[in-house]
Amino acid sequence: MKGQPYLISLHLYEKSLYLLKRFDPIVCQKIKEWILAAVKKAVIIPHINPDGDAIGSAYGLNKILQNSGISSVVISPGDFPTNLSWLGKSARALVYEKETERCQKLIDEADVLFLLDFNDIKRIGKLKDFVANKSIPRVLIDHHPDPEIAADYLFSDTEVSSTAELVYYFIEETDFIKYIDPESAEALLTGIIADTGSFSHNSFRPGMYRIAGKLIELGANKERINTHLFNNFSEKRMRLLGHCLSLKMEIYSEYHTALIWLSKDELKEYDYHPGDTEGFVNYPLSINGIVLSVFFMEMPDMVKISFRSKGNFPTNMLSSAYFNGGGHKNASGGELKVPIEEALKLFRQVLPKYSDQLKEESLKLI
Repeated sequence: MKGQPYLISLHLYEKSLYLLKRFDPIVCQKIKEWILAAVKKAVIIPHINPDGDAIGSAYGLNKILQNSGISSVVISPGDFPTNLSWLGKSARALVYEKETERCQKLIDEADVLFLLDFNDIKRIGKLKDFVANKSIPRVLIDHHPDPEIAADYLFSDTEVSSTAELVYYFIEETDFIKYIDPESAEALLTGIIADTGSFSHNSFRPGMYRIAGKLIELGANKERINTHLFNNFSEKRMRLLGHCLSLKMEIYSEYHTALIWLSKDELKEYDYHPGDTEGFVNYPLSINGIVLSVFFMEMPDMVKISFRSKGNFPTNMLSSAYFNGGGHKNASGGELKVPIEEALKLFRQVLPKYSDQLKEESLKLI
């Protein structure tokens, strides 16, 4: 495949009527013909520390490609949360950090790399060094702003609920929808539910509900998904949440902000596993007057940071300016390779700079 890249900026909805538009049919036909003619082996890569959308979209696309006759595999840069281990029953993801040589061989043999749910090659950790200079054709499907990855085909829309929703559009418009089965439908619906908090945010577009309904028709079980995503944690995880909210939450009323933080010793005390703190950052947003919620977690080699906000406060601007991060307006992340005390000090120093914006957003909530 030569030429390109094909940038498909998927502004799928008329702003006034919220009517679903179609992909560019010429480009979709081109990629369909290319896949059918030239793709025998595919590798799908989600971002490191994958969430429900990353894993759901990866497993969903993987099963669909396998059903079409393509040899496909998911390679995760690292481990993924235990509450997502129920997905991918027929084909488990390989973990690059654990099976490096096998993963590298599969990537070298691939006819295409599908990169899902990230906009910067740095988001695949150590796998970046191996993938960055490969000449293998790439298809990027993502809903984060300002994608910086060189790809032969780029499917990008920041207004769509999730990458899983974009994957559905992709398979629908390239005529791979006929290969969807209950397992792949459930994986894609998991991605949509995970990134919308079970349809509680970023879920105003009718098209998303059309897709959710279709996935349920195709065999996805919404109740089972909700149980696994939101009611499938250990006792220690629940106690860790209680510890956070009771002892580790700081309220900065003058800035309409809440801060939660955990040290690596506290994580060890509560037997932390990847995914255990998923959703912690959202809880303070239920407090009256809070516009911004931030969660700092000390890891062995960095401090991982999550940002959430209400209204129009741009967490992605804050995270990119000071915390080596980025993401969506109301949900973003970052990281600092410093002791957690220094990370917290920086945040407390930076916060007053956003006082006016936070106050303005708080007044809108009254």
